[in-house]
Amino acid sequence: MGISSAGIGSNLPVDSIISKLMAVESQPLATFDKKSASYLAQVSAFGNLSGALGTFQSALSSLTSLSGFQTMNTSPGDPSVFTASANSTAKAGSYRINVSQIAQAQTLATGGFKSTTAAIGLGNKTTVSFSLGTVSGGTFGITGTQLGASLSSGGLTPGALSINGTAIATDNNTRSARLLADAINAKSTTTGVSAKATETVTSATLFGGAGAASFGEVSTAGGGSYSLSVGGVQIALQEDGVAAGDGVSAASIDAALSGNTATARALADANITFTGTAAGGDLQFHNADGSNIAIAEAVSGSVSGGIGNSGQANIGSSTTAVASIQLISNDGSPINVGGSNPAGAGLTAGVGGAYLGASFGADASRTAGNIVIDSSNNSLTGIMEAINKGNFGVTASIVSDGSTGTGATPNRLILTSTATGQSSTMKITLSGSGGNPPDDALVSLLSYDPGGVQNLSQKSAASDTKATVNGIDVTSSSTTISGAITGVTINALKVGSSTLAVSKDTSGLTSAVNGFVKAYNELNTQITTLGGYNTETKTGGPLLGNSTLRNLQASIRNQLSSSITGLQGSSLTNLSQIGVTFQKDGTLSLDGSKLQKAIDNNYADIASLFAAVGHSSDPDISFVSSSAKTQAGEYALNITQLASKGTLTGNLALPAETTIAADTKWTITLNDTTPPTLSNTQSVSIPAGTYNPAQLATALQSAINGVSEFSKAGATVAVTVDDNGMLKLESTRYGSKSNVTVISDTGSAVSTVFGSASSVKGVDVAGTIGGYTATGDGQTLTGAPGAPVDGLKLTVSGDEIGPRGTFGFSQGYAYQLNTLAAGYLGGSGVIAGRTKGLNDTVKDITAQRDKFSARLVDIEARYRKQYTALDTIIASMNTTQSFLTQQLEALSANK
Repeated sequence: MGISSAGIGSNLPVDSIISKLMAVESQPLATFDKKSASYLAQVSAFGNLSGALGTFQSALSSLTSLSGFQTMNTSPGDPSVFTASANSTAKAGSYRINVSQIAQAQTLATGGFKSTTAAIGLGNKTTVSFSLGTVSGGTFGITGTQLGASLSSGGLTPGALSINGTAIATDNNTRSARLLADAINAKSTTTGVSAKATETVTSATLFGGAGAASFGEVSTAGGGSYSLSVGGVQIALQEDGVAAGDGVSAASIDAALSGNTATARALADANITFTGTAAGGDLQFHNADGSNIAIAEAVSGSVSGGIGNSGQANIGSSTTAVASIQLISNDGSPINVGGSNPAGAGLTAGVGGAYLGASFGADASRTAGNIVIDSSNNSLTGIMEAINKGNFGVTASIVSDGSTGTGATPNRLILTSTATGQSSTMKITLSGSGGNPPDDALVSLLSYDPGGVQNLSQKSAASDTKATVNGIDVTSSSTTISGAITGVTINALKVGSSTLAVSKDTSGLTSAVNGFVKAYNELNTQITTLGGYNTETKTGGPLLGNSTLRNLQASIRNQLSSSITGLQGSSLTNLSQIGVTFQKDGTLSLDGSKLQKAIDNNYADIASLFAAVGHSSDPDISFVSSSAKTQAGEYALNITQLASKGTLTGNLALPAETTIAADTKWTITLNDTTPPTLSNTQSVSIPAGTYNPAQLATALQSAINGVSEFSKAGATVAVTVDDNGMLKLESTRYGSKSNVTVISDTGSAVSTVFGSASSVKGVDVAGTIGGYTATGDGQTLTGAPGAPVDGLKLTVSGDEIGPRGTFGFSQGYAYQLNTLAAGYLGGSGVIAGRTKGLNDTVKDITAQRDKFSARLVDIEARYRKQYTALDTIIASMNTTQSFLTQQLEALSANK
C-alpha cells in the first residue's frame, strides 16, 4: 500500500516546499492584477471625465443659440389684467395698455327637447352646412313694439321694467320712447344693454289715404276759431268769420310747410320733419329721437272741416304718435327682460335677442364643413355626434337644465365655434337631396343666418380682444395680442388697464456668461485632477500623460484663445472684450465691470461670441440651422430656381354669379406622395348656393381646409381670384411635394369654375452656397455634404433669381465647445472609443491571467508528483536502512 500523506514516509515538508515553489511560480499573477487595476482606473477616470464633459455640454446647450442671450424682460404693472413675453427683436420701452374686451367664441343653443334620442323630423336626407365668418352692420338685441297710448299720458310705473335683473328707473314722467331709452341707458354700465328709440312717425292715414286727402276745408263762418298744432308748433290758424275755401285747407297747410317758412323753421327747431303732403293725403310728421308727436286741433265756437272731417262739425281732436325702443346688447349676449309690466314698454318678458339689420360674410381663413342628417341620426345625440366627428371648427354638446315633469323639455343642443374671434360667427344652412327640400323640422331646429332667419339662440357672441396700446387701437381674434409692440406678445386676462415695461434682460445675460465661466472652470478642475501631478503626495492622476485628455484640454484652450471668424457687423470677436480671460492656473475669470460696459455698448453683439449666428445681406434669405460640419465663413449665394406651390388656375373667367348645385362633391388630392398616401385624397362637399367670385373662393377654401384628414396632415389651400377673374386654387406648401388636383364627383362639375385647366406641381428652390451646389426642399436650401457649408440651412423667399448677396456664418465659443464635447461623448465618441480599448485590454489581461492560472495548476501537480515520488524513494531507503541497521545490530550481538 502506497503513502497516503506527503512527507510521512520521508519526513520531508512536501506541502511547505510546494507552497513556496508555487509562490514563486505565481508572482506573474500580481503583475497581471496590477496591469488590470491600472487600466480599470483609467476606465473609471474616463467615466468621470465623460460625466464632467457631459455636465459642461449641458451648461453650454442654452448658450448655443441667440435666444439664450438676447432676452428681454416684461413687467406688467397689474399681472391680473395681462401677462406678456418678449423675444430678442423687442425694444426697451414703457407702454400703457387698456384691455376693453376679451376674445370669446360664439355659442348657440336650440330650444328644449324632452329626449336626446327621439327622432326629429321625418328623416329626410338633409345636408347641414356650417361656415364661419364675420357679422357686419346692424346690432344684436330686441326690437320692441310701439309703446302703449297710456304711456304718453301716464308714464311707466316704477318697477314696470327690468333689464338683466336690474330695475329701470321709470315713473309717471317716462312718457316717450326717448325718455324710456334714456332711463335704460342710465343703467347700461350695469346691465350691458343700451337702448335706442325708433323714429316717431304719425299715422299714415291721418290726412287721408289711397292718394286722396281727408282734411276738410275749415269753416269758421258760424263764429268760431280753429288752430292745428304739431308737437306744440302751430301750423294753421283761422279766426272766426272765414268761410270754407278761404282759410285753412290741405293746400294751405302744404303751403305753410313748404320752403323756408316760419312754420317749417319752428318744426325743425322742434326736431320734427315731414314727408308727403296734406293735399295728397300722405302727410306724416317724424321725430328722429323718438320723442312723442302730439297732433292737436283746438276749436272754439262753431267750426267745421279739419282732420278727417269734410264739412261736419269739428269739436276738436288730439292724438299722440308714440315710437318704440330697440334694446342693444353691448357684447352680443342674450337680454333678460322682466319687471311688473314690460308690455307697457313694448317688450315681452323673457330671455331673447337676435341680430338686427346685420349681414354675414364668410371668412376664407376659417374652416367650413357639413354633415348629413337622415333617419339614422336625426336626434339631438345623432346631430351632436355628426358635428363633432366632422372636426370643422364647430363642437356640439347637449346640456340639460334639470327641469322635470310631464311637459319638461330640459335638453338643448349647444353649438360652439372652436376658435375665438369675431370671424368665428356661425352661419348654418340646410339643403335637401335629390331635388327634395331639407327636412322642415331640421330647418326649424338648426337654420341660422345672422343676416336672416335665426332659429337658434345666441348665448355668447364671437368677439375679438380689443385693447389700446399707448392710445392706438389694436384687436386680436384670440386672447393673445402679437405685433402691436414689436417682439412682444400680450396675453389678455380680463378687462382693465395696466402699464407694461420692456427692458433688456441684462441679469439673464450676465448669468449666462457667468454660467459659461463656471462650467469651464468645473471641467478644468476635473481635467486637472485626472491628469495632473500632486507634488506634495508625489502622485499623479489616473490619466496623467494620457493623450486623449491632453488633446481635449488643448482643443478647449485653443478654441477659447482664438477669435471668432465669420461675424458680420459685430465689434466683438473674442472673450477678453467682455472681461473673460485665462488665469495662471488655467481657469477663466470674469471682470464684471468690463462685461457691463459691453452690455451697455454692444448688447446685441455679445450673443454672437457664444452662439451660432448667420446673417444674410439679402433680407429675404434667413438662417435656419447648421451642423457640426458647417464651417464659419462668408459665402456667396446664387439662386437658380425659386420654390413654388402646387396650383390649379382656371382658364375661364368667372361670371358675376356661379351656382353650385346641391350634393356637389369633388375628390381633392392635396400634397400627395409617391407612392400615393390614401389620406391625401378626400371627398369634399361644396356648399350649395349662388356665389360671386370672391364668395366662391371663400366657400371653396373653407370647405377644403375643413377636411379633418387634411388638417391632421397640416395641409391647407388658399383660393383666390386673379386679376383676370380666374379662380386659383393653391397649396400653401412650397416645393416638389406641393400639389393639388380636383376631380368631379357629384353635383356641379369642376369645369364649371376651372374650365379645362390642368394642375401644376410645385418645385423646390435650387442654387449654390459658396459656389457649392445645394439641395432644395421647398424654400429650404441645404449646403452640400463634404463642403465647408455642409449642413447649413437657409430659407429662400423673395422673387429674384441669380446672385443674392452673401451669407456670413459664425460659430461662437459655446457652439464650438458644444460641438467639440459632442465629438468626445456618446456611443461613437472619442471617450467611448478609448474606454472600449481599455476594457478590451483588461479582457485580454484577464484571459492571459486565467490561462496562466491554469498552467499553475499543472505546475503544482507536477511538483506534487515529483515530490511524492521522492518521498516514496526516501521512505523505501529509510526502510532498507532500518532493516540493515537491525541486521547489523543482530550480527554484532551474536559475536
